[in-house]
Amino acid sequence: MGPATHYFQFDEEFPMYRGGILPCLQLAWESWGELNETQSNAVLVFTGLSPSAHVASSERDPEPGWWERMIGPGKPIDTNRFFVLCVNSLGSCHGSTGPASIHPRTGKPWRLSFPELSIDDIAISTRLVVEHLGIKTLHAVVGPSMGGLTAMAWVKHFPNSTERLALISTACSATPMAVAIRSLQREAIVTDRNFREGNYSEDEWPEVGMRIARKLGMISYRSATEWQQRFGRKHQDYFPATLFGMRYQVESYLETHARKFVGQFDPCCYLYLSRATDAFDACDTDRGLRALFKRSFTGKALVLGVDTDFLFPLYQQQELASALEAVEADVHFEALPSVQGHDAFLVDSDRFGTPIGEWLR
Repeated sequence: MGPATHYFQFDEEFPMYRGGILPCLQLAWESWGELNETQSNAVLVFTGLSPSAHVASSERDPEPGWWERMIGPGKPIDTNRFFVLCVNSLGSCHGSTGPASIHPRTGKPWRLSFPELSIDDIAISTRLVVEHLGIKTLHAVVGPSMGGLTAMAWVKHFPNSTERLALISTACSATPMAVAIRSLQREAIVTDRNFREGNYSEDEWPEVGMRIARKLGMISYRSATEWQQRFGRKHQDYFPATLFGMRYQVESYLETHARKFVGQFDPCCYLYLSRATDAFDACDTDRGLRALFKRSFTGKALVLGVDTDFLFPLYQQQELASALEAVEADVHFEALPSVQGHDAFLVDSDRFGTPIGEWLR
């Protein structure tokens, strides 16, 4: 982790939402801006499946973050006005406790002995850091992608604890299509000959499974329209030909992203977070979305999506906005015209930045 990363150590038992107990846990977090005297200007940003807490650069860590164009002085989430906090998800491998962490009692990685992880666990554990910082009420919770699921888990467990809620390219639960894609990603990893029931080593990493999982992910993150425009049927000369493959530019694009991902993310952490994403249902303790929001949130909401999102289709954001409107929340919904699919919130920052900035102002 970078020099801007802080670590919160919780030395008590942490009961998991679906059963099991962590004897203790660590959470990696970063922040930007300053808390005001009343601790009323805090904006909590939840991450997608694979990012770390490094959302943006800072003086302590000038390395660009995964949402660099969104957070900073004068940017849509303006750190001249707000204290911005991001906590690496419980279950991840970027500084927070997860399957890749060392079990305090065995001295070995948790791997498949880690308790079942849920999105609810991520939200509940994040609350520990928020309380540690003395923040009682958040100005805003911002959740893109899987982070949107975590944002809904947050309001489910901590009703009316935020004045504003931004749900970006997300949903209350996964579609069957999204579950199908992630199930294939998990199958690719666990059937890799080096996975060995979770007993892989640094020298014999389940690389093939992780590469295939990442390629499937990239296919679901972008859109056919974008790739038609970018690649068409152009041939590639970056990588050697493979058996029945690596002829077209779109293949080399997938290979490039897959190679970057392998080694940067632990396979078991990927499996646990992927399954948690599939299993999450924001309404599992309420009778539908309206009941959830009526009980937990009636503030100022923002819901954004794009019509080329294959992973979290636009109708799912429309459902969220409709449920918020039904409980008389002050909700602003926009369907943004981007060809970049689910990843648009990351790469089409100019289009997303305007409504987010206006909503916070």
